[in-house]
Amino acid sequence: MTAAVFLDRDGVLNEPVVRDGKPYPPASAADVRIVSGAAESLLRLKDAGFLLIVVTNQPDVARGAATRESVDEIHAALAQTLPLDEFRVCCHDDADGCTCRKPLPGMLLAAAADHGIDLARSYMVGDRWRDIDAGASAGCRTILIDRGYRERAPLHPPTHRAASLPEAVRLILAAHCIPSSERP
Repeated sequence: MTAAVFLDRDGVLNEPVVRDGKPYPPASAADVRIVSGAAESLLRLKDAGFLLIVVTNQPDVARGAATRESVDEIHAALAQTLPLDEFRVCCHDDADGCTCRKPLPGMLLAAAADHGIDLARSYMVGDRWRDIDAGASAGCRTILIDRGYRERAPLHPPTHRAASLPEAVRLILAAHCIPSSERP
């Protein structure tokens, strides 16, 4: 079975828009700012054999503040620069009661079924409590990129905390015995 690194989008791969201590997605592909070191770090994960799957909540689609087309354009912009295997998107809001919206693990479980992913050998990297709780519920190890948002803590403590995506990748590679000379 394959191992994967599931990645949240905003705040992990691209810089979030932070207002009043809360993160928001960029409004368009033109507003996307990829986090420093992302491409190089993700290439290291690919070289180590991990599938890289983005799992992102985009409730602004359900709320009418964004279109699915604008979400897809942002994903196309990220895919042009980053070595990502797949994007999985939940466009629902909490009230919709779907199983794909994080903190529920639906997107991770569906990807695991589709790709033969061993969730116990996989990671969920996110910057919010929803990401960590989804990863823990799916049986993954979790890494919280701590951006100091003003929101509640996850119900499940993260396996690790990191200050950045490159640091999260170093933790993953260290856990999988990748020699330090080959880590980003």
